[in-house]
Amino acid sequence: MATYRRETRIQAPFDEVWGFHSTTDGLEALTPDFMRLEVERVTGPDGDADPDELDAGSRIELSIQPFGIGPRQRMVSVITERTLDDEAGMFRDAMEVGPFASWDHTHQFFADGDETVLVDRVEYSLPGGRVGRALSPLGRIGLAPMFRGRHRTTKRLLE
Repeated sequence: MATYRRETRIQAPFDEVWGFHSTTDGLEALTPDFMRLEVERVTGPDGDADPDELDAGSRIELSIQPFGIGPRQRMVSVITERTLDDEAGMFRDAMEVGPFASWDHTHQFFADGDETVLVDRVEYSLPGGRVGRALSPLGRIGLAPMFRGRHRTTKRLLE
């Protein structure tokens, strides 16, 4: 499995950065318009529709249609773990349906005075069996600009 990691210091309090990333509103704000993201359904761990926060067990069904070309691509992601204390938080989502053979994304947040360190770590593999796994490190060609944009947007909206 290939790994991609990005770390950024955000000049905003931990609670604000954590709260922004803990909802589908944050996901929508971080996704570029050209991706034409549609959040179709969000279910909380108890089966409640549209929970206020994405707790462990939450399920997010969405679709994208980059540049409006081709059919919409459906994705389903599940929050598999979530921890929070006064100075750190993390949540992990796994893609059940989507363009990757496997996708495990860990979001980490660390308070540092009035700032927050944001770390994204993705373990993934491309589809296509053995060939896809061998080519998976090339996935960073697409992941690097995507996460660079997400981190820039977080800074722009929260600083």
